[in-house]
Amino acid sequence: MSQPAIKICGINAPAALDAAIAARADHVGFVFFARSPRNVTSPDAAALAERNAGRVSAVGLFVDASDGKIADAITAGRLDILQLHGTESPDRAGELRARFGLPVWKAVPVAGSADVARAQAYAGAADLVLFDAKAPAGADLPGGMGLVFDWTLLAGLRIGLPWGLAGGLGPTNVADAVRLTGAPLVDVSSGVESAPGVKDAALIAAFCKAARSA
Repeated sequence: MSQPAIKICGINAPAALDAAIAARADHVGFVFFARSPRNVTSPDAAALAERNAGRVSAVGLFVDASDGKIADAITAGRLDILQLHGTESPDRAGELRARFGLPVWKAVPVAGSADVARAQAYAGAADLVLFDAKAPAGADLPGGMGLVFDWTLLAGLRIGLPWGLAGGLGPTNVADAVRLTGAPLVDVSSGVESAPGVKDAALIAAFCKAARSA
């Protein structure tokens, strides 16, 4: 099995960006969602993009955002990929891909096998689906809460489009997650933080090393 691609999400400070680049992450995520402790404004994203200078792929995370907000974020953050983390339909995913000419990833919240099957609807509309743990009813955030779902639901997965694994991953469990699911991409946020929204360079390095060791 080849090594999974690695995304460090919720990058909101220069030191966090530097740590992700040093650990050879494949993608960094900028969260454009005001309620998140990892939220970045357009000026924040512009400063991070300048520092990144295209060294690592930049993914913008949005929750049911308007075209205008997404357009501003693409320019500011020099985004390479759009990640949709709200209730966006396959039609909406396809629309955004056509409008902006960037790959679109769609997060699919998982609590059971029916949720995994639902991802199939995004074939042809999104470039990748990201299976994440379903947030509890009434939660303020759709992800980044450190919740894990039953990974055996993904064993032997065949859905006709690329996919990745998120939700509760960290340095101590990512290798097991990759071995069990065969995930071609792993995405971490709260699992490499010392406090909500505060990335820890040592944890980022440990996560990347553990993911590659699988």
